Amino acid sequence: MFFRKKPSRVFVIQSDHLLGKVSNEREREDLEYAIGNEPFGEHLSNRSQMGSAIPAKRRRFAVAMLGFTLLLFLGRSVELQLFEGNHYRALAQANRYRVTRVLPQRGLIYDREGAILAQNIPSFVLTMTIADLPRTLSERRKEFAIISDLAGLQPTDLDLLLTSYASSPYDAIPVKRNIPFERAMHLSIETKHLPGFALEAGTLRSYPSNISSLSHILGYIGKISPDELENLKGQGYRPIDTIGKIGVEQTAEQTLRGTPGEMVAEVDAQGRETSVVSKTDPVAGIDIHLTIDAPFQQFIEQQLQDVFHRTQTSRGSVVALNPKTGEIFALVSLPAFDNNAFSAGIDEESLNALIQDKNQPLFFRAIAGGFPSGSIFKPFVAYAALAEQVVTKHTSFLSTGGLRINDWFFPDWKAGGHGVTDIYKAISESVNTYFYIVGGGFDQFNGLGVKRITDYASLFGFGKPTGVDLPGEASGFLPSKEWKEQTKDERWYVGDTYHLAIGQGDFLTTPLQMARATGIIANKGVVVTPHVVKGVQFVGEPIPNLDPSALNIVRQAMRLTVTQGSGRALSSLPFSVAGKTGTAQAPGSERFHSWFTGFAPFDDPEIVVAVLVEEGGESTAAAVPIARNILSWWMSRSDDLLRSLQ
Repeated sequence: MFFRKKPSRVFVIQSDHLLGKVSNEREREDLEYAIGNEPFGEHLSNRSQMGSAIPAKRRRFAVAMLGFTLLLFLGRSVELQLFEGNHYRALAQANRYRVTRVLPQRGLIYDREGAILAQNIPSFVLTMTIADLPRTLSERRKEFAIISDLAGLQPTDLDLLLTSYASSPYDAIPVKRNIPFERAMHLSIETKHLPGFALEAGTLRSYPSNISSLSHILGYIGKISPDELENLKGQGYRPIDTIGKIGVEQTAEQTLRGTPGEMVAEVDAQGRETSVVSKTDPVAGIDIHLTIDAPFQQFIEQQLQDVFHRTQTSRGSVVALNPKTGEIFALVSLPAFDNNAFSAGIDEESLNALIQDKNQPLFFRAIAGGFPSGSIFKPFVAYAALAEQVVTKHTSFLSTGGLRINDWFFPDWKAGGHGVTDIYKAISESVNTYFYIVGGGFDQFNGLGVKRITDYASLFGFGKPTGVDLPGEASGFLPSKEWKEQTKDERWYVGDTYHLAIGQGDFLTTPLQMARATGIIANKGVVVTPHVVKGVQFVGEPIPNLDPSALNIVRQAMRLTVTQGSGRALSSLPFSVAGKTGTAQAPGSERFHSWFTGFAPFDDPEIVVAVLVEEGGESTAAAVPIARNILSWWMSRSDDLLRSLQ
């Protein structure tokens, strides 16, 4: 017994005192081992009084911290189960089940006679699913190196895809499209051993026609961009999908695309399909027929090319439409481009060459180009003057070669002038002096003024889009006094009105606008909406409060343009034509734009044409010959069709 205990105290016997009492060395070592070479009484005291050694304040703090920790874990557990349970349940399901969208066959595009303009051909796409890639960086790099070698890519291309689509790890990301068949078969075998990569069979959009000017109308299919994917969220698009970019492919995207199907498959830990759980078949896209006549489009394209060669020019547009229905028979804009190159995935060098081309082949000038119209605007100014009773059909002015206002001279195109001129002669011979006067006035005669000219121009559709079912249409431009003061910090002069009255100055129109406006005259006041997709009925609407007498005078004057005026080259055609010639000064160029707009037959119009050869010179040298051949081709075809039906 080493100590004794009393109720109020503890007596401690020191360890070295005990050691001193031990004589045997072995017993001493055993005792040292037992007491740890410490004061033995202190050792026993620590054991017996451990609880009372911790202050009460610390005990309460420890209990509080323990309670707080338990509450924290409990709260997080509730949050995970009640509020985020669906999210993590979905992640767990995604690890087990994989939902794959099955794209439908895209609708085909035909011309008005059934010739195929856009079709689908088999294609292969290499895809990557981020969630199925190896987890370790070394294994992933090794796999990227193998895939890059097989597909002809750089590993950095795959790294870039990881950052671009990191927010959708379970989506199949397109790595390379349009893979040749032999390489596709090799990749199909190898990707079975490379988690995260797969080869998908799909289609490539193909445009079999060799008519380059159809590229602007049809557009093309391209890979969906991240911005487009975000804007179309919830509509079933994936990063691997393609989408219509311009033209009909864009405006009719939802019709052509169809409804995607869906396949749910069970996958293993590497993302490989083990079984199909369910499948919903896709619904194919709807085929579309256009109002475009492909042979007619090709004929016009060739006519423009011939004139380009003869006049040493390179840019032009032609619009041919039905004035009664708005159906566009041809819509040619040159130069153009190969939309197959975009569908297949154009390389950067080729794209830059198109962008940097000074002739702008990607620009749809027939609907998006703004041009000064020159004299083909005069019939609309003539109508305004008649409707406002500024002139009558008997009002005449003397043309002596132009008008002089102080130091400024505004010339006629004919040296010495045209003599006494009424409205019929003014339109048929395109007499500038007549329109200077009725537009801006002279001496004691008050003209229309800029406001009334632009108001009536707007009535015929200038200064605003026609509503054609194609993207990228321009509005043209109608100037005003206020616009000039605000934009150019200059007041409006009478000379500005003179220029406007003959289609010059700041006035701009598109070839499509001019064709539709001419169609209103041909239709005796009925306006239609131009369109290229068949199946949608556009009913013509009469423009309210048009003056039929004034419109008839303008129509008769346009007929005289062909029979005895500036468009006499069309008079030998075996059907009646009405029209208006025009030349317009191109900004920054000494050459003039060559214009013609007209319709046929005169009494019951079937076709309206608007022709523009940029910097083509006199209308009789460029635009009129094209118009003559276009009208001849179309009317001959109509006669052949009529005979075949008899």
